[in-house]
Amino acid sequence: MWSDLIGGVFATTGIALIAIAGLGLLRLPDTYNRINAVTKAATLGVIGVLIGVMIIKPSVTSIGLLAPAIILQLLTTPFGSYAVGRAAHRSSSPLAPITHHDELHRPPPAYRAGPPP
Repeated sequence: MWSDLIGGVFATTGIALIAIAGLGLLRLPDTYNRINAVTKAATLGVIGVLIGVMIIKPSVTSIGLLAPAIILQLLTTPFGSYAVGRAAHRSSSPLAPITHHDELHRPPPAYRAGPPP
């Protein structure tokens, strides 16, 4: 009884976080903000749902399958979001007007025709 209630709370919270990630994907102004919102909210949402399932149906099989899924979710999502953000920056995805500083922007090097001073 209690395990169903606690597992349901975890699963419902996870579903709500995934819905918030979807809302952030639709409402945020640029690619970089969207990546940030989806990475954080969806990761926590998926983990919440998986923990909820493990609590509702505790068995060796479910724990053996879902625990590695949680660990892999925590390990791979940051790298994937970084790669998507870097690809967006390299393809010159525009920043939101509210963003004032691009930390990855490097001006092209200035070459001189003559000898160094």
